[in-house]
Amino acid sequence: MSDAAEPEHVKPDEVSEGSQVGADVAVAREQITAPAKVMRIGSMVKQLLEEVRASSLDEASRERLAEIYERSLEELAGSLSPDLQEELNTLALPFDDDVIPSEAELRVAKAQLVGWLEGLFHGIQAALMAQQAAANQQLEGMRQLPGTKQPQPNQPPPQPEGTDRHGTYL
Repeated sequence: MSDAAEPEHVKPDEVSEGSQVGADVAVAREQITAPAKVMRIGSMVKQLLEEVRASSLDEASRERLAEIYERSLEELAGSLSPDLQEELNTLALPFDDDVIPSEAELRVAKAQLVGWLEGLFHGIQAALMAQQAAANQQLEGMRQLPGTKQPQPNQPPPQPEGTDRHGTYL
């Protein structure tokens, strides 16, 4: 039995207390309560934007798209933290209830929403990558602590004490 301390196992979502990256990721997790729902709505809105660009819309379809847009905003807001809800509501202005929006208005509104969602997704990805890098750095630091033995490259793994190795076996 060796006196070396057991290595500490680090989960991907654990980062040292003093790490700002860990705090940033924790905040990002609290800001989105239903990430899968946000991703689905984002994909739907992006697809709708492609449809609006690709075809000419009559009055009924523009009215329907405006309803879908408003409903998408409501559903998204339900999955976001209050500060992200406020940001979304500030950027995504509602259509007038009395007037059916034009194709251009629909395209602009959908493109704005898609752009905001893509920015949100990129922020989440960046936070996760930073968290992973911090966890890897922490793990590497733990490996370099005194008392932890690391196998050297091109060296055979250490043999238990009392085991004799005679010759090289091919």
